[in-house]
Amino acid sequence: MKPRPKSPGWNVLGLLPAQLIMLLTLIIPVGIIVLVSFSTRGPYGGFDFVFTTAPYKQILFNEGWTGELEFNPQYLIVVGRTLVLSLVTTAICTVLSFPVAYFISLQRASVKMMLIYLVTLPFWVSMIVRVYSWIIILGNDGVIAKALRALGLVDNMGSLLFTDTAMLVGLVYSYIPLMILPVFASIEKLDSALVEASHDLYGSRLTTLRRVILPLCKPGMMAGAILVFVPCLGAVLEPTLLGGGKTMMMGNLIQLQFGAARNWPLGAAISIVLMSAVLIFLMWRGLQAVRREGREGDV
Repeated sequence: MKPRPKSPGWNVLGLLPAQLIMLLTLIIPVGIIVLVSFSTRGPYGGFDFVFTTAPYKQILFNEGWTGELEFNPQYLIVVGRTLVLSLVTTAICTVLSFPVAYFISLQRASVKMMLIYLVTLPFWVSMIVRVYSWIIILGNDGVIAKALRALGLVDNMGSLLFTDTAMLVGLVYSYIPLMILPVFASIEKLDSALVEASHDLYGSRLTTLRRVILPLCKPGMMAGAILVFVPCLGAVLEPTLLGGGKTMMMGNLIQLQFGAARNWPLGAAISIVLMSAVLIFLMWRGLQAVRREGREGDV
């Protein structure tokens, strides 16, 4: 007796709620942002549905008195600062999180669960409170300044706030748990027999780390890098509070356009550029993963 072929109808109906949620919460809102980015700025803010590419041109150019376009690098500087800070944050989080995750993986089960709980504990506190606490630490009369004066290392130091360094500290502090967790999960899957085999073959600790542990943990590190890099691109609180609103990143630049500047089309255009950069990066990583799996399958 031949088995009855499965009808695809139930599969389609079963996915319908998820598809509706994706349509209402992702596709339609993104479509609206795309439409706004090609619209004309309203006379009193907002936008009018009159097609134009001026918002995208405004990212690179200003219109002179006679109507000619003049190159304006101010938004490119913000984009460059955002990319550099996001990449440096990702690199620092990777370097700091690996020894922490490896240490946690070596503990017994009860201690391991407690340490993982402590890593995730900051997420239970409002992001505003967490970032705002660094104002107290980095301020003119903050913890660091008082400690340095008490040790006699400095007499009078300038403020550490409202700089790229302050924003970098806030970004690392905010997103390093997102790096620790996937790296820990990758280390947990590591076969200890491979590490022992490396030592049996007279491999030093550094060689074992470089040739065995790091390559096997690379998927978790790359997953953590994506989880850190992508939120950093759209960070708002860190540049607003620790940068003082003067040292801008793309997140608070978009907020400024939708808020005080009331230039919705420009804010939407910058949002689309940011989203496109993230999608290109994720697609590139996905293609790399597919090619790597294909090569491993051929072997």
